[in-house]
Amino acid sequence: MAFAPIRTERLILRRPELSDAEAAYERRSLPEVAVYQDWEMPYTRERAEASTARAVEMGGPQVDRTWNITVVDAEQPDRILGDLAVHLKWGGRTGYVGYTFHPDHWGKGYATEATRALIEYLFTDLGVSRIESDLDPRNPPSARVLEACGLQFEGLTRESFWVGEECSDDMLYGMTRADWEAWRGRPRHRPDQVSLVPVTEENVAAVAALTTHKSQERFVAPMGVSFKDALVPGTEDGMPVVPWYRAIEADGEIVGFVMVAEPTPARPNPYLWRLLIDRMHQRRGVASAALDEARADRAGPGRDSDRGLVG
Repeated sequence: MAFAPIRTERLILRRPELSDAEAAYERRSLPEVAVYQDWEMPYTRERAEASTARAVEMGGPQVDRTWNITVVDAEQPDRILGDLAVHLKWGGRTGYVGYTFHPDHWGKGYATEATRALIEYLFTDLGVSRIESDLDPRNPPSARVLEACGLQFEGLTRESFWVGEECSDDMLYGMTRADWEAWRGRPRHRPDQVSLVPVTEENVAAVAALTTHKSQERFVAPMGVSFKDALVPGTEDGMPVVPWYRAIEADGEIVGFVMVAEPTPARPNPYLWRLLIDRMHQRRGVASAALDEARADRAGPGRDSDRGLVG
């Protein structure tokens, strides 16, 4: 099926041309690019030329075949930044997406911007019902790209991905059409009101359902662990830890959880123990507003508000 160029704020996604092979060779032959990808090294210029020629011949996505889209700078169309991969299966009902960018263009949001546009094309123009991708667990920047596009972690298969004689685990991500619509419709504005409310019988299910992105679990404990620590907090320097915790409510909706360790003789100042903002409500300014509320609450009468909460 023919593919028309897609323009985003900074990029153009277009059909590959034979002249793209040199740029493909330059980025795919770099060890830092290939380390978590699915091709063996060394990656030769001949392979880049053959792969580009196949993509040119295809002209667009095809069922049961992988096709590559060239990503260029919208202001300098002769400047190739990378490419996207798309593979349709199950008769075109499911689309697989991937991305490869030159290291000079890492960390600038290009992969996320391009992948987001490709996902919209697959759902709206091709009518897929599901999009999926996978990645090496040692590559959290790639996970953050998928998560920023709304894909969710769905599982990990152990020692399942082979490149030549090298084997690794494989992390699986996916998104249904309903997921995509919910992600696009999530609130993104700064909430009018953020408040801390007790965890009660009425809201505990909503609090328990709070989740971060999978890549954030390295830094943020899941709610099950936080509930456990709130119930059995343990000791510190021989003194019982006293937890104070609240659900975070934004414009009437439960969107996060905060827990503070109360002062003890060993630690005279309360300190932030847990802070979790649900994946659907991040980047709205909720965390900073919640911390301000927690700091003011734990400072209380007679306490130094500037020392009310230690990060």
